[in-house]
Amino acid sequence: MSPEEARRALEALGRLPEEEIAIGEAALLLAAVDLPGEGFARAREALSALARAAVEAGRADRAAEAGDAEARREVLAGLLHGMHGFAGDEATYDDPANASLIRVLERRRGLPVALGILWLHCAEALGWEVAGTAFPGHFLLSVAGTRGRRIVDPFGGGAALEAADLRALLKRMQGARAELRPDMLRPVGRREVLLRLQNNLKLRRLRAGDMAGALAAAEDMLRIAPDAAPLWREAALMNQRLERIGQALACIERFLALAPSGAAAAEARALAKAWRARLN
Repeated sequence: MSPEEARRALEALGRLPEEEIAIGEAALLLAAVDLPGEGFARAREALSALARAAVEAGRADRAAEAGDAEARREVLAGLLHGMHGFAGDEATYDDPANASLIRVLERRRGLPVALGILWLHCAEALGWEVAGTAFPGHFLLSVAGTRGRRIVDPFGGGAALEAADLRALLKRMQGARAELRPDMLRPVGRREVLLRLQNNLKLRRLRAGDMAGALAAAEDMLRIAPDAAPLWREAALMNQRLERIGQALACIERFLALAPSGAAAAEARALAKAWRARLN
């Protein structure tokens, strides 16, 4: 698949309702933008094989089929981390390959959100209620059942995390004064998970001083989330840094169409005025 084909497919995905997004396929499309023709078909087949194996394992477990959240966690952890050997890449965490689902499927190593997408893909095949969470700094999953749910760390081999584990993880991410709040464990939609995956790539490119590459990552994020107002503002500022004033103005105007009020809108109008003056 070429980058152009992948981007057209991402734009089509951006028009879909949340519940119709196939998250594994969408993550492969994001990877295919940067890896044209490199293993896309193999990665797609690998995803299909994982889904088939998940359905077989899940249907064979009576407790999981009956809706026991812990049993469902054990099934998916056993399949992905036990049988197939997927693990968090602690040795080369910042390697961009850890955010590319094509590379993750090849290397069996990845970031928390990339590994979490494999969980979500398998759960989707089973019809189980598994979702990403809003936990900051480290992607976690919520595995729901008929009675309660389990919070799972896909980077940690699918381990279940209790309240004490979550507090310790949060303090490691945000400092000793950070306190766990219920909203940090709220389920998030598939689109938000995909944005979190791609944001890893964008941030790594920014840290490397690759503004054009970071902008390209942001533009791909906007293909799947065309109504994400903050992303339009960010793309506008990156275009400005690259002296692409016409593109910057188009992005800031899109931001204002989506978020026409508030302090950020007032600042955006001032930027738009200054940029128009530069074009005249």
